[in-house]
Amino acid sequence: MKKYIDAGKVDTRSGFGEGLLLAGREDKNVLALTADLKGSLKMGAFAKEFPERFIQCGIAEANMVGVAAGLAITGKVPFIGSFAEFVTGRVYDQLRQEVAYSHTNVKIASSHAGITLGEDGATHQTMEDIALMRALPGMTVIVPCDYNQTKNATIAAAKMFGPVYLRFGRPSVPNFTGADEPFEIGKIYNLNEGKDVTIVACGHLVWEALQAAEALEAEGISAEVLNVATIKPLDEETLVASIKKTGAVVIAEEHNMAGGLGEAVSGVLAAKCPTHIEFINGGDRFGQSGTPAELLKAYGMDAAHLAEAAKRAIAAKK
Repeated sequence: MKKYIDAGKVDTRSGFGEGLLLAGREDKNVLALTADLKGSLKMGAFAKEFPERFIQCGIAEANMVGVAAGLAITGKVPFIGSFAEFVTGRVYDQLRQEVAYSHTNVKIASSHAGITLGEDGATHQTMEDIALMRALPGMTVIVPCDYNQTKNATIAAAKMFGPVYLRFGRPSVPNFTGADEPFEIGKIYNLNEGKDVTIVACGHLVWEALQAAEALEAEGISAEVLNVATIKPLDEETLVASIKKTGAVVIAEEHNMAGGLGEAVSGVLAAKCPTHIEFINGGDRFGQSGTPAELLKAYGMDAAHLAEAAKRAIAAKK
């Protein structure tokens, strides 16, 4: 199995901040807007270098979306940043009407997503945001796995035309992808070749999937690991080819069971490659307070649970 080295734990929101800065240096039309969360979204470096291109909208997320849509119409490339809960659920009508329906070139940067927000608890731990964004016609949905990939995904999002939802998190997590690896929107990254089972994962759970694959290898089980950094549009060709090879699949996501990666993948497989699926997700429930590690274990999203799910998937194909 290919070994991935943790180059040092760092939060993915910092990858966004670095990517935003680099995108701003490359394109003078890139703007940054936030709803009183410049520090949490790591927009400080951009604001310092390009103060004329940074807009502090205050705690008025709906207005921020409208301002961004207006700027996009003039040819600007605005990134709006807030917590995932605030920049999806709180402003869904504005995102639907002013961004998706109007197909404006607005980039939605959502930090503090998923259960690993930790101690802030259920009111802030959005586990429904991918479903909301996937449902919007024309919306690209990107969920990178570490600092480097978040940085490179941000740069790629700035270059493409159209609305993009970019999801990342608060906790420090292993940084293991290539620092200069270009991000290709719509591509599934095969991180480990395998023949017995495919583990499909996104975001923070990609590292957990790699750890599960390593544990399985010690038991003589060969696991393929797919990093689905772009959930919409979905790379169906890579996905189907992997599952046809292994005949077993686990889908892991830091999101509820409805409308996320699991449903996106299972919809493709139902039509093109019917397969028994083991799902790793938050089920049909809200979050709760705890450390990220405690919550991943409590919700069955850690490497140990992924490895057990892989064994069930393999057993189901016999």
